[in-house]
Amino acid sequence: MTASTIVVGLDGGEAGARALDFATKQAKLIGDCELKLVYVIEWSPFSFQTSEENDQRHKRREEELALARERIVDPAVKKVSEDGVTVQGIVKHGDVADILDDLAKKHGAQQIVVGRVGLRGLKERMFGGVTGRLAVASRVPLTIIP
Repeated sequence: MTASTIVVGLDGGEAGARALDFATKQAKLIGDCELKLVYVIEWSPFSFQTSEENDQRHKRREEELALARERIVDPAVKKVSEDGVTVQGIVKHGDVADILDDLAKKHGAQQIVVGRVGLRGLKERMFGGVTGRLAVASRVPLTIIP
């Protein structure tokens, strides 16, 4: 078991890439450290759909998880492991801030690392985004990468 854990929020964009680079450097400085690379697909259990859509919902959900793992998480895991850092990739559906915080608490992480502005950009600026919610509610230290 590693002594330190850092949870890294990936978004598939430049902000997530900068967060990943920073966390990888931190893990190397720490030494005995594992990165948990997390990509969360926003998924509300409270959506209103037709019965046909509900029948296909589980299948769509599994397809989205596989696609996110293939396109975003697996390449990031490969990059970090090639740098000699212990790493685990995680893909989930749900609320991004809640899942990052819950995983950090569950794994005893020393910090969460996220990019300042994700791919949602304008929506986050108007309605408050993952970073802002984590800054207010995170149960572990949060590092926000510009």
